[in-house]
Amino acid sequence: MKIARILAGSVLAASVSTVALAQDETLETPEERLSYTIGMDIGSSLSEQDMELNLDLLVEALRASYNGEETRLTKEEALAEREAFMQRRQQQMQAQRQEEASANKEAGEAFLAENAERDGVMVTDSGLQYRVIEEGEGASPAAEDRVTVHYKGTLIDGTQFDSSYDRGEPATFALNQVIPGWTEGLQLMSEGAKYEFFIPSELAYGEQGRPGPIGPNSTLIFEVELLEVAGSESQE
Repeated sequence: MKIARILAGSVLAASVSTVALAQDETLETPEERLSYTIGMDIGSSLSEQDMELNLDLLVEALRASYNGEETRLTKEEALAEREAFMQRRQQQMQAQRQEEASANKEAGEAFLAENAERDGVMVTDSGLQYRVIEEGEGASPAAEDRVTVHYKGTLIDGTQFDSSYDRGEPATFALNQVIPGWTEGLQLMSEGAKYEFFIPSELAYGEQGRPGPIGPNSTLIFEVELLEVAGSESQE
């Protein structure tokens, strides 16, 4: 919720001219152009908030506050209404997130149940699923080793959320610093191997999800190439 942006916009509105212009009139003076520009900024900011507003009342309150006139609500009443709105919005967001988490969990479980029956798909005790695309012949990492990989990550609907291929360079990291599905899965691989991993949400980002397309309880799919295994930092 961007309440701070709305309040900032209202402060800026104090410089708005009270001169009314018809839509077809030219904005001739710097004051008129500035007033219209600030109005555009406030309108654009408010339109992003997903709120139902009475614009006539909004303009009435804006004009009264700007001119120092008596308003229909006291400052205390306005503050209480703002806090009540923020609480309602937070509850709505929590309910939406819970609904999304439930839907993602159900969809992920159905996908994994069907995927487990596919030829070549293996399932570990933790619930991690994987498919060997190409085996390697090099070293296999331990849980604390550093690895260098190329990878692509997608949701079960095919939405891509990350790719080292697109960035044009592989990623290097310690295997105990990533999601559990990666920590477990890459230890099954040898240098030169390419696997596909199907990772249940509890082995990925769980109920928290991640900013962007990875919502709560999302099942993730990764294609991973293990390019190199190095020793752990404690061994170097």
